[in-house]
Amino acid sequence: MTDALDRVRAGGPVSRLGVAVSGGGDSMALLMLALDLCRAQGVTLAAATVDHGLRTESADEAQFVKDTCAQHGIDHTTLVWQGAKQGNLQHNARHARYDLLADWAQGAGLDAVMLGHTADDQAETFVMRLARGSGVDGLAAMRADWEDRRVRWLRPLLGVTRAGLRDVLTTRNQTWIDDPSNEDPRFDRVRVRQTMGALAQLGLDRARLVDTAERMSQARDALSWLAHDCAVRLSRVEGGDVHFALPAFATLPDETRHRLLAHAITYVSSTPYRPRYDALRRAEVDALAGQTRSLQGCLISRRADALVIGREPQAVAWEQAAPGALWDGRWVLAAPDTATAEGLVVMALGDGIAQCKDWRATGFARTTLMTTPALWADTHLIAAPLAGLGDNSLLIRTPNTEEFLSTILSH
Repeated sequence: MTDALDRVRAGGPVSRLGVAVSGGGDSMALLMLALDLCRAQGVTLAAATVDHGLRTESADEAQFVKDTCAQHGIDHTTLVWQGAKQGNLQHNARHARYDLLADWAQGAGLDAVMLGHTADDQAETFVMRLARGSGVDGLAAMRADWEDRRVRWLRPLLGVTRAGLRDVLTTRNQTWIDDPSNEDPRFDRVRVRQTMGALAQLGLDRARLVDTAERMSQARDALSWLAHDCAVRLSRVEGGDVHFALPAFATLPDETRHRLLAHAITYVSSTPYRPRYDALRRAEVDALAGQTRSLQGCLISRRADALVIGREPQAVAWEQAAPGALWDGRWVLAAPDTATAEGLVVMALGDGIAQCKDWRATGFARTTLMTTPALWADTHLIAAPLAGLGDNSLLIRTPNTEEFLSTILSH
């Protein structure tokens, strides 16, 4: 726990930490341990519980956490998921959980948020991903410290077992809630958990699986450095699009090429997860053959000298931001005069390109310009700097090659 706090402090003073608490044994133990740490270090602790509304008991569980926090003087917030309960519920709920926690962390001014994943989670995740045919990145160990959604996340308990954490709670006479879904064999993780004993008899115990995941992390890091070196030579960012120089890019090893393409897609779309490998591979084959393909909010296309990954117009058609705020994860466009910014909104240029008479002189492709930010007053186009309408100085943050290169080495 102290190591995690020290890592955060390396970047500056720490005054407020957050902890995600479901009410289960792992997260309740994390809450107690975090409370000890924060009291000893003079740091304020805040807690949040995400209520997905998927079970009738979830509201009561959130109240249990709230009551426990109140007993210890910890500020607590319940975050309720209002999303549609359909499709891949596990996938959607996971994304919603991080979105809700990130919004909470930013609003509360937290320096980092701690999550209660354990060594058991590490081993189970490895087996699940192995069963799905994951490659090096998928089999790599869960990250202990990373940034996403403009929030610092910590997993300080990855070296601790689930049983060990329950011992901590028992010693403190602290109760917890066992989620019945943790025994439901309809879920992959539950089935994996139920087979862990049999795997241990084959020598694949928790320690061996965790050690293998750590070795895969080392392999991932080595491959990322190789990909970064290739990207330095072969990539550039123009108008928000990532360009990979051809024919050199097409001659790279498959692993390096696909790693770079996946990073480009996550960078351009500002999404935290890579596309599925089969979809990525098909899109690349088609794009190199001259067919434009859509994947994860991006268009992948071939030009004479480059494979280009750009934003898909439909993916940003309804993206809005206030002038001076972050738009689509990578851009900031200001108003000409902040005193008159009221009523103005940043949206994609889209069909407004017809009002930009000099857009061809910019040298950018039409589709590229349509996905760049523009300043609107209702339906009236005020400025689209990249398309030649308005002062270029209004674009105070733009995607660039250095930023893209840095994402290749950040996991």
